[in-house]
Amino acid sequence: MLTISAYLTILLFTNFILLILGLVINKRSYMDREKNSPFECGFDPSIHTRAPFSMRFFLLTVIFLIFDVEIILLLPLTINIMKANSHWPLTSSIIFLMILLLGLYHEWNQGSLNWMK
Repeated sequence: MLTISAYLTILLFTNFILLILGLVINKRSYMDREKNSPFECGFDPSIHTRAPFSMRFFLLTVIFLIFDVEIILLLPLTINIMKANSHWPLTSSIIFLMILLLGLYHEWNQGSLNWMK
């Protein structure tokens, strides 16, 4: 019991020292208004409150979310391919990747990925 309380005391002391050290070393000498303001949809919300948001920003965000979900679906496939006795997991993952690549090619061909248009 004594060793646990000694370890907790040392950890608490170390955390306190690191907190004080971080506050002393911190170099925030000026507060920048642009860095402290919220950023939503490509415009400053305090100036242009009724301005429409950028549709390109929205489309790029949706594409990013779709590809994130697809990557999450692909990660377990590697384990499934290694443990499977048949070729079905490998075939299904190749079909899935082909659909992903065709979708990416379509988005690229339509110009949705080109931000500076």
